[in-house]
Amino acid sequence: MKLVLIGIQGSGKSTQGNLLSKQLNIPYLSTGHIFRNIAKEKTDLGKKVKLLMSAGHLIPDALTVEIVGTYLSRPEYGKGYILDGFPRTIAQAEEFANNVDHVVHIQIPDKEALWRLAYRNEQRDDDTIDAIKKRIEIFKSATLPVLDFYAEKNILDIVDGTQEIEEVNQSILKSIGKQLVENRIKNWSRDSKTILAIVGMPGSGKTEVSQYLSSKSFPVVSFSSIVNEMIDNKGLKHTQDNHREIRTNLRKELGMGALAKLSAPKIEKGLHEKSHYLIIEGMRSWEEYLYLKEEYKDIRIIILAVYADKKIRYQRIKNRKTRSLLFGEQRDIEELIELNMGPTIAFADYLITNNRSKEELYKKIDDILQIIYFS
Repeated sequence: MKLVLIGIQGSGKSTQGNLLSKQLNIPYLSTGHIFRNIAKEKTDLGKKVKLLMSAGHLIPDALTVEIVGTYLSRPEYGKGYILDGFPRTIAQAEEFANNVDHVVHIQIPDKEALWRLAYRNEQRDDDTIDAIKKRIEIFKSATLPVLDFYAEKNILDIVDGTQEIEEVNQSILKSIGKQLVENRIKNWSRDSKTILAIVGMPGSGKTEVSQYLSSKSFPVVSFSSIVNEMIDNKGLKHTQDNHREIRTNLRKELGMGALAKLSAPKIEKGLHEKSHYLIIEGMRSWEEYLYLKEEYKDIRIIILAVYADKKIRYQRIKNRKTRSLLFGEQRDIEELIELNMGPTIAFADYLITNNRSKEELYKKIDDILQIIYFS
């Protein structure tokens, strides 16, 4: 299923796109989100896109088609997708190489859109009244002809977007012929499990990522907490020497996969919880990864590396209430070589950069979760 959602800003495309993604088991892609991310980049393209968006203008057709086409060439979109915010012009619709199965126009009055945007919780940089009005005008002049384009192909349906969210959702499902399998859609769930192991250098944000995933009700098993708790139980200070001694003794006794072996009961418990993901925070050695692969052969194991610039990492650690002395080049080398962390980072399936705000980090995590889920 290749579904396109069209509507003026505030019509509810994002809400419906995310809801339909879960129901239909296909990924949702917002071109607005793509361009807002590009606008944050300190590049010539980023500055150009930011200027255009702030003024309420459309991104040039050729550039838009190229960027969207690049995204849709990724494996996770191979079986279908829900596309929001594209195509916005006849030129884009004609150039768009992917065959579209169905187009839904979520229709609301201009005043309703302005009211919704003025009172929504999350305000965006381009959410000025003038910019919003400009986008509505552009929608009418540039995008309404796109509706005619798809109507001629007999793949367009119009849905009343002023209804309650659930009613809009049911209307869309009915328009794409899903009303007869409503129960199957609602009750669908993925049976397979995924272990998502978070790796990264000290201060990169592994704990922050794990806490965010925990807030989504995913069970989290922390390898890092084992050494920290042993230090606290012994009444020792969190110094590099004390941490090194504890880690060395554990690995002499149990091997380089020690923390994974000690965490086995918690891992087993987490895998029995009603969640597609089990999160492992702070996997370090390559041997820990090999242990997981051997013990859980039927479980998909994904490594997510978190990166942050060295100066940023060190400053974060300095600002900690505890373990604020555990930073520096010496510790980095110990983690990479003595703890054999280098291979887990180099072998990671996905990498996210964590140099900026928490909001940006969380959005990157959500994007990765969607890619993993539909891959």
